[in-house]
Amino acid sequence: MKRRVVITGMGLTSPLGSTLESAYERLKTYENCVEHWPKLDEYERLNTSLGAFVCDFQVPEHFTRKVTRTMGQVSIMAVATAEEALKQAGLLGNEIVSQAGVSYGSSTGSLDAVLDFYSMCIDKKVKLLNSGSYIKMMPQTTAVNISLYFKTHGRLIATSTACTSGSMGIGYAYEAIKDGYQDLMIAGGAEEIHPTQVGVFDTLYATSSKNNTPKLTPSPFDKDRDGLVIGEGAGTVILEEYERAKARNAKIYAEIVGFATNTDGSHITNPNKDMMAEVMRLALKNAGLSPKDIGYVNAHGTGTINGDIAESLATEEVFGKNIPISTLKSYTGHTLGAAGAIEAILSIEMMNKGWFAPNLNLKNLDEQCGELDYIVGEGRNIDCEYIMTNNFAFGGINTSIILKRVN
Repeated sequence: MKRRVVITGMGLTSPLGSTLESAYERLKTYENCVEHWPKLDEYERLNTSLGAFVCDFQVPEHFTRKVTRTMGQVSIMAVATAEEALKQAGLLGNEIVSQAGVSYGSSTGSLDAVLDFYSMCIDKKVKLLNSGSYIKMMPQTTAVNISLYFKTHGRLIATSTACTSGSMGIGYAYEAIKDGYQDLMIAGGAEEIHPTQVGVFDTLYATSSKNNTPKLTPSPFDKDRDGLVIGEGAGTVILEEYERAKARNAKIYAEIVGFATNTDGSHITNPNKDMMAEVMRLALKNAGLSPKDIGYVNAHGTGTINGDIAESLATEEVFGKNIPISTLKSYTGHTLGAAGAIEAILSIEMMNKGWFAPNLNLKNLDEQCGELDYIVGEGRNIDCEYIMTNNFAFGGINTSIILKRVN
């Protein structure tokens, strides 16, 4: 019999806000967080000059230079949101945290630290490196810095799987508790915005170039969309075994009842709708649910042509035409390794409040997309017990998480 896994704490920083309440309330303004990024104007042949930046995030005063010497911005956000999540869970300072595991990721480490190593090769001088340089840039930097800061001794799972880093972090943490390896996990994902990340997608002609109208992009599933916008942020959740959380009278925000991940095995960047559909079915099987049990799907919805079409067709194949669906990336841009965690947290908040945000900038549905109940215009009140949140990444990495409302 698998053990039940619940979420007892959540913390985030995002373009929508750096508290759960402020981020949720910002959704109700029906305005995205995209803006002109002057720094991008410095680069020749870059098509986009847009970005979405964390709102109201401040480095905690007690994060001294000694504390942050191994942290780039991505780790600072990860640790700060983990601290908030533990506080919300009533576990900050509790000695039991030392037994926790950490399952966390980002697409990369801090890219400025990578450039410091690059300067060594170009200038032939070791002038910018120090003892913390590699720790800042390594792919497992967020997970390691969380473990170091909170002095955890449990298993550490570093999920550097591009745009599924956050959802994979949560999913693997769920499995660690469900299967009895851990009772407590700190999980999620983070990403700091950097021009080189924009360059990755720009070279693929996947970024939006609506530089003069930032509030009109991205526009997932719309026939006039022209690409994604890069964002940043971090999302952290505290996962506990249900009986343990219940015994200490913890507030439970949601239960994770299903998770699945698979890979396309076909192309490094072009999505495979069949494997997207398969991962949703696997998550439903893991949860012991049927498609009709799901009341809402939070889409990956990046605003790229191939991604939107494949994902929407896969969703229609699994759920039919009547499933309510929207994507939070129309507000935040694509926060890459943080996306799965931020979106899961906000999806939980929407489920618990019974109000789901609409797709922004969806005016004319692309006829190649699947026939679904796209939420548009204003938010929608939906009373549902189960929701699904999906994320997909380069390499054909697919994830699906099913969350249950706890009454």
